[in-house]
Amino acid sequence: MFDRMYTGVMTWSKHPKASWLLSGLSFAESSFFPIPPDVMLAPMSLAQPAKAWRFAALTTLFSVLGGLLGYFIGLFLFEAIEPLLHRSGHYDGYLEARDWFDRWGFWAVFLAGFSPIPYKVFTITAGAAAMALPPFLLASLVGRGARFFLVAGLMRWGGEPMEARIRQNVNLLGWLTVALAAVLYLIFRH
Repeated sequence: MFDRMYTGVMTWSKHPKASWLLSGLSFAESSFFPIPPDVMLAPMSLAQPAKAWRFAALTTLFSVLGGLLGYFIGLFLFEAIEPLLHRSGHYDGYLEARDWFDRWGFWAVFLAGFSPIPYKVFTITAGAAAMALPPFLLASLVGRGARFFLVAGLMRWGGEPMEARIRQNVNLLGWLTVALAAVLYLIFRH
């Protein structure tokens, strides 16, 4: 199962319009889309190591722009989306994010930008909490940039030998990722 997915992603990563797809995914993920841009950034950087830094810069730029959209959604439209958070079971996540803002502000956005924590929750919460825009943008730029340049750098550094190891172990890596996602879901759900 993961072999076909990996082959498909590597094929997409070499497509002439891959940079546009990466930019769109990066923008959407920061405000409403569930799939992180790393799934495109890593294979693109692996397939074209000479362009890894360019891909990381595009991912960072469009992720921060998408985060800005999330911020404005929270700032101007939170009352409209609040019932959706209740219905979807994400309101507790919003309250937890809001608590993080009360305690850590800048560092909450930075951590969400760098880690696998859903960044979009924090962009919307930052707007709903009316966090000052300059620290929000700085935390987003530094957090997202650190994450995406790290991913691109590791792929560039690993090059063809890493690609061969990933291809050889793609099924194991795929199932480990599914297990990790399930554990994280259970942790954040409770």
